[in-house]
Amino acid sequence: MEAEEIVNRVATSGIVSLDLEELYQPGERILYDIKDNLWQGMILREKDFREFLKAHDWSQYAGKHVAVICSEDAIVPTWAYMLLAVHLEPHAQTVVFGDLAALEDTLFNNAIQKLDIGSFTGKRVVVKGCSKVEVPVSAYMEISRLLKPVVQSLMFGEPCSTVPLYKKSKSSVSTSTD
Repeated sequence: MEAEEIVNRVATSGIVSLDLEELYQPGERILYDIKDNLWQGMILREKDFREFLKAHDWSQYAGKHVAVICSEDAIVPTWAYMLLAVHLEPHAQTVVFGDLAALEDTLFNNAIQKLDIGSFTGKRVVVKGCSKVEVPVSAYMEISRLLKPVVQSLMFGEPCSTVPLYKKSKSSVSTSTD
């Protein structure tokens, strides 16, 4: 009895796999809570805050991704967040307003914006679903939004087991008569 050749139908299907996990930005994530700068835990005093900004060792944020929040229900003027950004910018790799989840959303979104979406034109694309790194739902939504106009079809999961999300319709070519 002759052995049948095993054919990898997934490999020959023409499906392009996109793994968002590969867009994960390495580096330490830091949450800076402005509550530590509040006077009596209620209000930010400009003079005290500016003195803190001058004396603080900003180099400790070098190369890190920083999310800035205020976890207290306090009066924090917008300029205070702006001043923090001004001081963090020369050191931190990334600075965002929000919690660590907002930071991760921003990091993935920035990486997605750098992708060559045109390279997926007319392709059957599956966005990989399983990963070792937690990929935010916002990243899956953004990649779907960007890919839909260019791909032939968009799926989620693994090439051998996908959930169809979008398939370009086979619209008829319209002709005009004079």
